[in-house]
Amino acid sequence: MGPITYKVTRIDGDYAHLMNVETGEDLLVAMALLPEETDEGMTLLWENFTYTVI
Repeated sequence: MGPITYKVTRIDGDYAHLMNVETGEDLLVAMALLPEETDEGMTLLWENFTYTVI
């Protein structure tokens, strides 16, 4: 599976709602798995089981 680009649409406590930029699918992810600086509106890249801010 290749890299996937997500947009952070909402942060709800310990979880973030991510939207796949290509498909529009919604994904719920624990904030502990995301970079510390993650905030609403940011774009994240998921690759090799790691999220990075782009």
